[in-house]
Amino acid sequence: MVDNCLFCRIVAGEIPATVVHETPGTLAFRDIAPKAPVHVLVITKEHHVDVAAVAAADPALAGEVLGAAAEVARGEGIEERGYRVMFNSGPDSGQEVAHVHAHVLGGKPLGPMLCA
Repeated sequence: MVDNCLFCRIVAGEIPATVVHETPGTLAFRDIAPKAPVHVLVITKEHHVDVAAVAAADPALAGEVLGAAAEVARGEGIEERGYRVMFNSGPDSGQEVAHVHAHVLGGKPLGPMLCA
């Protein structure tokens, strides 16, 4: 755990979150500022800065994040119509919390990948 990391504090139970799915290595909870009708974050319980860091340190855990994202989509009822799983990595991507997290987005047509 990194003391000043928001997501580490959520994992530790210091900050409340609406948890929708949990595995031994991941926690999935609703985003507090959703960008779609379904917007869930899937994080690792261990601190890793971004997706490249977790993939290098623990490829099985990286796979667990993807599996958890698929389970979230199924649980939220968006699996059949479609959903997006997105990782932001680094400042140019808009990553706001330096702890690996996947955004699971769906519940409406999401439009193009990038805005001009």
